[in-house]
Amino acid sequence: MHNQATLNLPRARGAIVAAAQSLCGAMLIGIVIVYGAGFSHSAAAHNAAHDTRHANVFPCH
Repeated sequence: MHNQATLNLPRARGAIVAAAQSLCGAMLIGIVIVYGAGFSHSAAAHNAAHDTRHANVFPCH
């Protein structure tokens, strides 16, 4: 009887790269949303994010 284990490194590396790309994309979107709402001069954006900004000690006035 012969048992053999194989490791497919290109597939494992591809999964790591995909996860890293997803993480970077999510962080970029989050940063844009937080700072976009934080520095927006629009009254609608200000009112929508007002309480959340103060809860996170983000000045808006």
